[in-house]
Amino acid sequence: MIRALFVAAVFALCTPVWSFAAAPQLGGLTPRGVQRGTDAEVVFSGARLEDAQEVLFYEPGISVVKLEAVNTNSVKAMLKIAPDCQLGAHRLRLRTATGISDLRHVMVGNLPSVAEVEPNSDFATPQAIPMNVTVMGVSDNEDVDYFVVDAKKGDRITAEVEAIRLGISMFDVYVAILNSARFELAASDDNALIWQDGVASIIAPEDGKYIIQVRETSYGGNGGCLYRVHVGNFPRPLATLPAGGKIGEPVTIKFLGDVAGDKDQPFTLTANGLDKFAIFAQDDKGVAPSPNWLRVSEFGNVLEAEPNETHDNATKFAAPMALNGVLSQPGDTDNFRFTAKKGEVFDVRVHARSIRSPLDPVLYIFNAGGGALAGNDDSGGPDSFLRFTAPADADFVINVSDHLKNGGPTYAYRVELTPVKPTVKLSVGEFQQYVQPTVSIPKGNRTAVMINASRIDCGGAITIKGLELPPGVTIETPLMPANLSSVPVVFVAALDAANSGRMVDLVGVLEDAEKKPVLEGHLQQDVVLIRGQNQAPFWTESVPRLATAVTDEAPFSIEIVEPKVPLVHDGQMGVKVIAKRKEGFTAPIKIDMLWFPPGVNGSREVSIPEKATEAIIPMNAAGNAQVAEWKIAVTASATVGNGPIFICSPFATLKVAERYLTFAYDQSAVEQGKDTEMVIKVTKVKDYAGPAKVTLVGLPNKVTTDPMEVNKDLAELIFKIKTDKESPAGNHKNLFCQVIVMENGEPILHNLSGGVLRIDVPLPPKKDAPPPMPVVAAAPTPAVVAPVAAPPMKRLTRLEQLRVEQAEREKALKAGGK
Repeated sequence: MIRALFVAAVFALCTPVWSFAAAPQLGGLTPRGVQRGTDAEVVFSGARLEDAQEVLFYEPGISVVKLEAVNTNSVKAMLKIAPDCQLGAHRLRLRTATGISDLRHVMVGNLPSVAEVEPNSDFATPQAIPMNVTVMGVSDNEDVDYFVVDAKKGDRITAEVEAIRLGISMFDVYVAILNSARFELAASDDNALIWQDGVASIIAPEDGKYIIQVRETSYGGNGGCLYRVHVGNFPRPLATLPAGGKIGEPVTIKFLGDVAGDKDQPFTLTANGLDKFAIFAQDDKGVAPSPNWLRVSEFGNVLEAEPNETHDNATKFAAPMALNGVLSQPGDTDNFRFTAKKGEVFDVRVHARSIRSPLDPVLYIFNAGGGALAGNDDSGGPDSFLRFTAPADADFVINVSDHLKNGGPTYAYRVELTPVKPTVKLSVGEFQQYVQPTVSIPKGNRTAVMINASRIDCGGAITIKGLELPPGVTIETPLMPANLSSVPVVFVAALDAANSGRMVDLVGVLEDAEKKPVLEGHLQQDVVLIRGQNQAPFWTESVPRLATAVTDEAPFSIEIVEPKVPLVHDGQMGVKVIAKRKEGFTAPIKIDMLWFPPGVNGSREVSIPEKATEAIIPMNAAGNAQVAEWKIAVTASATVGNGPIFICSPFATLKVAERYLTFAYDQSAVEQGKDTEMVIKVTKVKDYAGPAKVTLVGLPNKVTTDPMEVNKDLAELIFKIKTDKESPAGNHKNLFCQVIVMENGEPILHNLSGGVLRIDVPLPPKKDAPPPMPVVAAAPTPAVVAPVAAPPMKRLTRLEQLRVEQAEREKALKAGGK
């Protein structure tokens, strides 16, 4: 007994126990914001963070001086924020030895921070703060936070709140500036420039104290309603004119909507790979805490020239061009006039909401001096878009107005009239519902994602390339055919690759008919940070790269046993998946098909039980499945240590082919209790060796037949069918033959449908029908010479059988009446 216990103990000590932190969960950061030009300690909170190794940033300007895991739920980081770091949201992910976290924000501000101090919910006793600070607070249920500042007459006072932009919760913030007599001087719930956040600005009418109020709009709030409110004398314009510019060229921007008045400021729009450019208003009082956004394009600017309310005084321009203006008062409408030749095609897009303008644009194109030729309200999302083909050599007028005839000094817009431009865009499919896609590749293993492609005004096959991959990582992906819009991409990490992470750029290269590259498109990944009712996306941000990391080895790998035979139309097969477990790892493994080729379907999810190593994925092909050799892969997930990890198999080839043979069924009919035949015409499509086994499937209860065999030269197959007196009457239409052709030692299973068997209830005998004739023994027949064999009788159809039976009844009646 003692020896047995000793052996068991030694075995346990020698068997590895897989302690694995698995993919990290990052809940949030404290504080949520930092000041540029300083060093700041930030605490990352979440789960499975004890093996944190790196912070991956999407934007430049922040570096990590020190990273220290406090425990499994907390990591401390000392951040250095560059003096020229761009203000606003900086997106990041925490990389651990075993995965990459969800995307989170750290906000960068220009002002020093102070913390909200309760109690400050009484207007009479607000929290005193100096001017030009950022207050970090929380709005609980029915909470109202008050802050007081001192100002001189003529001072600009602005309060801009970051709430929904923090990406934490459904926090609809309200901000107001009040005087000491509790009169509201400015207030904001939502502002077009900063979406669901608010900004309030005033020019102080007198020396004194001014109160900043922050709360949830409907007095809801909770412990997750965090905010940062910037309070100061800084400029806060709400719009720009023009609303964009040409890449690489200097442009003078007029900032609109600041309470201190409009101001011009020069900028040069440098290429950043995006179609927008952030600019910040700045004066001797400070800098705006968040940007105004400009469109960038390859086309020049034209500014509206008032008056331009009619076709005759419309601002003239030459296409292609970007048109910029402001609907400065309610009911305002702007017109631009251009010349085009018959057949010229232009895309005409109004940018308003997309550049954070309150304008809800409506777009029309008129014959100059005549009627409307085309119009649109919301084809470009909340903005307007249409494709215009000039019907003749003539002048045309573009008209812009607001849907509700609103207008004001910040109702800016930009109309881009451009030639049709082919475009390719890539995105990442969400493999796990409500989980942000990232790529974590265990050393010596694989991970996969589905890449989607949008071809706009173009077509052709697409090759996917990966740029700036982590060292030791490669990608494998099949060509995306012209008729498909998604393709699997498998990331492979070498066994000796070091743990590291990169923001990877995936590029789609469109090929022409001669397989020459003609167009490139880059990845743009939408990341949902806040979901609303029924999990609908509410706050989504777009990032241009895919977070990718090499992680610690996984205790298992997965592979597909490549089928040696094709999956045929209307056929099915079982694809075997094998798991290779490292010693000591016994957990169940969940297997998911990464994708199915077009027309192929099956069980998307199966499991390999605990300690087992195999599973079968059933697959079937529709009759119109695309014939080709396809690359397939499966993903596998298992709980390792304290969480799940995900890997992928290498690609295997699945050949989808046409049927080897086809069946044409003659309709069969029979009365209950009788026998019949089902005749099938066989057409060979492809040669095959040896006989194929054929089973008639779907026969009703108490109807039987025997399996048969068919060889490649057989033209007709006849099933002998037996029925019972209790076989269900009716037209049974769901009969099919399961045909198994053997090839390379594996079955090719066909399901060939089309069989119909009608079972009738026998007609009752007539009341005056004579009794059946007695059977009389026949006299011995003298031996005769055998006659020549008669030709085989023609097989009768069911209708012909009924006619014969009726004729026999009539003959019997006549015989009985004699």
